[in-house]
Amino acid sequence: MSIEIKVPNLPESVSDATIAKWHKKAGDAVARDENLVDLETDKVVLEVPAPADGVLKDITEDEGATVTEGQKIGLMEEGEAPASAPENTEPSKDAPANTDDDNEKAAAEPAPAPAPEAKGGDGWPPAARRVAAENDVDPESVQGSGRGGRVTKGDVLKHIQGGGARPAERVKMSRLRARIAERMKDAQNTAAILTSFNEVDLKAVMDIRARHKDAFLQRHGVKLGFMSFFVKAACEALQKHPVVNASVDGDEVVYHGYQDVGIAVSTERGLIVPVLKNAQTMGLAEIEAGIADYAEKARNGTIALEDLQGGTFTITNGGVFGSLLSTPLLNMPQSAILGMHTIKERPVAIDGEVVIRPMMYIALSYDHRIIDGKDAVQFLVAIKESLEDPARLLLDL
Repeated sequence: MSIEIKVPNLPESVSDATIAKWHKKAGDAVARDENLVDLETDKVVLEVPAPADGVLKDITEDEGATVTEGQKIGLMEEGEAPASAPENTEPSKDAPANTDDDNEKAAAEPAPAPAPEAKGGDGWPPAARRVAAENDVDPESVQGSGRGGRVTKGDVLKHIQGGGARPAERVKMSRLRARIAERMKDAQNTAAILTSFNEVDLKAVMDIRARHKDAFLQRHGVKLGFMSFFVKAACEALQKHPVVNASVDGDEVVYHGYQDVGIAVSTERGLIVPVLKNAQTMGLAEIEAGIADYAEKARNGTIALEDLQGGTFTITNGGVFGSLLSTPLLNMPQSAILGMHTIKERPVAIDGEVVIRPMMYIALSYDHRIIDGKDAVQFLVAIKESLEDPARLLLDL
């Protein structure tokens, strides 16, 4: 029985998808629930499993095609896959056997002359070899333009003048990359973005992690990282400065009475921002577990669209890649984003003495249409105070 392979139901607000990769080709045997094809949407990759055992008969939409919900993209035949026929090693009865006369004739015929070498100094004319030797040119790196790909003296000179091979490749943007580009440009075109900076002494946080990381891991089954402290500190600061947690909708400002904090995650496909819903009610262990779960889903490509929707505030950590300072772009329609950076030991003055402390620059990019500089600076100060004295988070100060 023939079964049509169709685009499954797409997530809400997603109108179409792109065929990213077929894992089977026409004629391949497939097993029930085996992934046939990946469909890429603006945010997630959807897998289309085989509905039954059988053979993929036809692919009607190739990789790169844009498809919509319910559209036919292939056809399979249900049932057991036919066994592949064994290779026939016996000579065909219809094929004439070679005779001694044939062998003598083949031996007498001269072998065809080898084609001129496109690369490699042995097949080059003397002038080209001399110029290459004088300029220490790797023969394998020169492209020949002569007959049959033969390398000429002019090719070697052109290679030298051009500084070597200059390869270029044109690749179409993925759906996710195109969506990222659209949202980034939308943020720049819509919001009045300004960035304020501060720096944080993370010695207190690092001391807590050093003292309790083993017990924390044993108790909660997840490592104690820096991000949970930043999420908690951000939630406290957002409650003190609710405009930083707001968004613009037309000529209205929407104030959110909850903190859904997005955590920017870099993947092979691009940047995604899964959201910790109601982060203000979470403890450090819940935050770390949620982040670890999202990171695992992102690596496996199984993160759901629902995990990426919403969000009232975003935190991005360029420090994991070595960034010392940056101005992050807003994740629209949010009005602010906190940028973390790499931790560096630097000399700082404390109580009149110069000491070495683990310092981090933090940045808050915000929409100046609704957030004044005073609110942004005070928000960063609140973050700084909570991290430099983590007891404030427990005492709600």
